[in-house]
Amino acid sequence: MTAKNVKTIAMDYVVQVLKSAARSGVSIPELLVQVGIERERLEDACARVDRATFLRLLLTVMEQTGDEFIGFGQGRRSKPGTFSMMAHAVINCANLEEAVRRGMDFYDLFDLGVETTLQKEGDKAYLAVQMLNDIDFRDIIIEAVFLLTVRFMGWLVGRPIPLQQIEFDFPAGGENSERIFNCAIQHEQGANRLVFASDVLTLPLVQNELSLSHFLRNSLGQLLTGEVYQSGLPAQIRTLITNEYHQRVPDFAEVCARLNMSPQTLRRRLKEANTSYQAIKDDIRKEASVYYLSKPDLSIEEIALLMGFSEASSFHRAFKKWTNKTPAEYRRDHLEQH
Repeated sequence: MTAKNVKTIAMDYVVQVLKSAARSGVSIPELLVQVGIERERLEDACARVDRATFLRLLLTVMEQTGDEFIGFGQGRRSKPGTFSMMAHAVINCANLEEAVRRGMDFYDLFDLGVETTLQKEGDKAYLAVQMLNDIDFRDIIIEAVFLLTVRFMGWLVGRPIPLQQIEFDFPAGGENSERIFNCAIQHEQGANRLVFASDVLTLPLVQNELSLSHFLRNSLGQLLTGEVYQSGLPAQIRTLITNEYHQRVPDFAEVCARLNMSPQTLRRRLKEANTSYQAIKDDIRKEASVYYLSKPDLSIEEIALLMGFSEASSFHRAFKKWTNKTPAEYRRDHLEQH
């Protein structure tokens, strides 16, 4: 049982985000025009918005408030980039428990008004959230923390986290939790807790710095929509290549053997998915090149070898084809921006 992939969002959530944005000084009429929501729809309690519109709303409010909490923290701001820094801090952990605990330690460095704890009792694990009762939008914040946390945990280990139960210390409200989570939910309890099997915490992390770089390009969107788990043949191949990129790129024959498929079958199935092994490999090469060029301690010649090019000139031609810039031009522009 995992968090559901909800296709539309209740208008009540939109209204709560707008209230928080207004308190932070955002112009609501201008905001509604920017994200494409008609003002009249706000008064329709049964109305819903698609996920893309809701995500656009969140990202726009986040940008205008300079706050990853989009104003819900009542003066406690999480500056843009905080989540990214936390993700970089946990990505090299050995297993999920180590990653969760390091993530909690990271956020404890900031006064965000949210305290998390992780406990194990026998075959069950409890991830709890404590928050002051007088914080506005408290119920929504707790639900959001749970949703983003369980999906990020799932991304780290490459599979959904099966939840046994969720406990909230507040009363049930409308459809909220029932539509978002797919597990037993109890309200008006003594704590806010996610309950899951403790052996989940022993799962090794399947992600690395390269896959994290790709994930962070649209992490909020993936976490909100639930599209964070590798599925489908192209995604399987992408994971296989990415996990071994620091050593070497497996060739097509090796990928076929790993997937227990004949070359003809793999080519046919990738064609049905409108892609090819070469296209997947080139896409990863481009992302990896961009990632490594941000590391000034690596020379361009070393990066070319990491990308599987025997000559730096071949790497130059390929990178310019991908980005319209040479590796040196891209590195210079990146370093000037940072």
